[in-house]
Amino acid sequence: MKFDKAKSLKEIADFLGCQYKGNTDIQITGINEIHRVEPGDIVFVDHPKYYQKALESAADIILIDQEVEVPEGKAILISDHPFDDFNKITKHYSPFTIWSGHFGKNSTIGENSHVFPNATVGDNVTIGKNTIIHAGAVIGNDTIIGDNVIVGPNAVIGFDAFYYKKKDTGFDRLHSCGRAILEDNVEIGALTTVDKGASHDTIIGKGSKLDNQVHIGHDTVIGENCLFAANVGVAGCVTIGNNVTLWGQVGVVSDIHIGDGAVVLGQSGVGKSLEPNKTYFGSPADEARQKWKELAAFKRLPSIIENL
Repeated sequence: MKFDKAKSLKEIADFLGCQYKGNTDIQITGINEIHRVEPGDIVFVDHPKYYQKALESAADIILIDQEVEVPEGKAILISDHPFDDFNKITKHYSPFTIWSGHFGKNSTIGENSHVFPNATVGDNVTIGKNTIIHAGAVIGNDTIIGDNVIVGPNAVIGFDAFYYKKKDTGFDRLHSCGRAILEDNVEIGALTTVDKGASHDTIIGKGSKLDNQVHIGHDTVIGENCLFAANVGVAGCVTIGNNVTLWGQVGVVSDIHIGDGAVVLGQSGVGKSLEPNKTYFGSPADEARQKWKELAAFKRLPSIIENL
């Protein structure tokens, strides 16, 4: 999430009531979780295992629960509860709003676009030209939809990220302040869900087509002209290149990269980054030809055992 205008380190520290160290001249321009941080961002960390990753990330300001050595040019905000203070910032600058009708405040719709009955559009939504939002669809706050887009019946675009911290009292949700973006010529099937970014953007690239009952997790970026069949599930913070095909019921873990032109065959489980322009199969997914060889060898196993 980007702030409307830059904040000073002291301004954020005073807002949170916490101490700070490091470069006091930093201009804070946004807030992000670790997978999508950029220069000028605040990131939070509350476990020693991840201190170094956060301190060495692109973020300039680290919201942390211990006083540590500050990397040159950066700053830290010392908090007893970094997760809670991260939520405090996002809830303040991107608060939850109650919709009062079927078409939200400050939302716009382009020429020759149509929102069918029983569809609901939230606040600050932009819809381009020649776009159709079918009945029952829900378009969340701050969503951006391009030209020539189709959103199928009962699809949900821009709902909250599935992102929680486990506490003694249960699971505490990270307040979502990112956006969902559907670029030009995207098609979204019925009952498909595209979560908005936890703190950045979830993006479906130009010309990509998602079948019915597909799920795209928070902060995932999908390239152009991708094709995802029914029941594909993509976790958060995945980066997918252009012209990628995921066939039915493929599952993809978080924080990996799938290269341009990759094809993943049905019911495969993708547990690591995939190289471009190759076909993959299996769970865990590997190059399809190798997997077929393994299956053929496995079928021979009983006769091999009998002959021992």
